[in-house]
Amino acid sequence: MDFEQLVAFRRELHRNPEPAFLEIGTAARIEQALEGLEIRVRTGKAAQDLSAVVNFPAPETLDEWAARAADSGVPEERARYFRENGTALVVDIAGARPGPRWGLRVDIDALPMRESTDAAHFPVANGFASTNGAMHACGHDAHATIGVGLLHRLSDHDFAGTLRILFQPAEEGVRGAQTMIDAGVADEIDNMLAVHMAGDMAVGGVVGSFTGGMATRKLKVDFAGKAAHAAGTPEAGRNALLAASMSALGIMGLPRFSTADTRLNVGTLVAGDGVNIVPSSAVMTCEARATDDEVVDELVDRVRSIVEGASLAQGVRANVAVMGRSATVAPDDELIDRIVHVATAHDEVTEVIRTRAFAGSDDANLLIRHVQRRGGKGAYLMVGAGSPGPHHSENFDIAEETIPTAIEILESLIRG
Repeated sequence: MDFEQLVAFRRELHRNPEPAFLEIGTAARIEQALEGLEIRVRTGKAAQDLSAVVNFPAPETLDEWAARAADSGVPEERARYFRENGTALVVDIAGARPGPRWGLRVDIDALPMRESTDAAHFPVANGFASTNGAMHACGHDAHATIGVGLLHRLSDHDFAGTLRILFQPAEEGVRGAQTMIDAGVADEIDNMLAVHMAGDMAVGGVVGSFTGGMATRKLKVDFAGKAAHAAGTPEAGRNALLAASMSALGIMGLPRFSTADTRLNVGTLVAGDGVNIVPSSAVMTCEARATDDEVVDELVDRVRSIVEGASLAQGVRANVAVMGRSATVAPDDELIDRIVHVATAHDEVTEVIRTRAFAGSDDANLLIRHVQRRGGKGAYLMVGAGSPGPHHSENFDIAEETIPTAIEILESLIRG
């Protein structure tokens, strides 16, 4: 794929963004872009195990996004397939000589937010802005394009070993990586990489790897009480809303830790049926983050205790489920050194930083850690993208010339 083809593909993905586990058209477009290559493509249960997913999109939501994909030009048969079987793709390409087994995670989902309509916003000015209520506000359209472009670059098979690219759904909310780990697709990898556009870094900048980050757990708490007339028989009711509210206050009141930086947030609380009915149900979502994996586990234990106590006080039942998870990342020096060496030699790279601390959470870290625990190595490459706005903002965008730069760095790394 030449530069114009890469740009066209990225803009097609940007124009048609899809949120977590709904990347139906995105998966079909990736599949189509790889036709004719000597590769192995796995989808469905061979690519991800969805059996443990909490709060998976409802059937009517899946139907809606499948219809949107078909309306946007995706063949109906492929839209139906990815709607029914999941949206992950695992693509293997073999080199001509024995060598290491490389893995690369590229995420493909968008955020459930509206894109800027400002005429000066580059996608608006060039006719590829999203209008469907979702937005690629974190560069995942570029990441998917990097994965597709890299497979085309390596289609001569003139390298040692193999490359496996994991086109991962549902990074936002850190929900997708575990489904791919559970399918076993990371078990055979020797060197696990992830790549990310760094919107706050100038074009030409490269970071050998993220370090640290925040381990996180995204929680969904269901409270089940008993409805009753709020005036006639209030004592007969069991107030799920009060139990949830008490839990929310308790969670936000948890102490800080001296050994780690922590974050707690109650994000949503939906409850009740009517103004004169004792609320019989409530659903709350919350998250815990920490720069230490053991501390985030301790925070989750404390959240569970708070929910249990508040529920007992109100006589309701509660269930705490983990919707998403991630870990901190400790990249391997040997792999970072190789990335730095390759990036430094690249003509378009003007600045190379060996490592940079990561302030957020990303479930690529789970894939890297999984490979490391099995004796392999891992690192998380960053490429400067020069965005006019911060990540997860309505005016986020990437400088498209950074896409071939990322591809060429990864290509050089894998070719050795």
